[in-house]
Amino acid sequence: RCSHGVWGSPWRGLGQGRGVPPDPSPTDLPTVYSLDGLLVFGLLLVCTCAYLRKVPRLRTWLLSERRGIWGVCHKAAVIGTRLHVAVSMSCLLMAFYVLVGK
Repeated sequence: RCSHGVWGSPWRGLGQGRGVPPDPSPTDLPTVYSLDGLLVFGLLLVCTCAYLRKVPRLRTWLLSERRGIWGVCHKAAVIGTRLHVAVSMSCLLMAFYVLVGK
């Protein structure tokens, strides 16, 4: 038999019996546009581009362009290289915040 026959709707007991799933509460939704998520993304971008800048073949292939999206990667690589102490401390603080503080 189908799942709607003897046992009823697969969403039985949810959504006031209308056969629809309940609306997620705001605490169930992922925080896509949160400030800490943007900071993590920025730190990962800077660290990744700085690492790619240290690899000679990738440096000439990916980070030679200074305009467009590759220009953003080039600028992130320069920031990661020049401010490596501040970037590494920010990565450690963000890792502590994500693992313990959240």
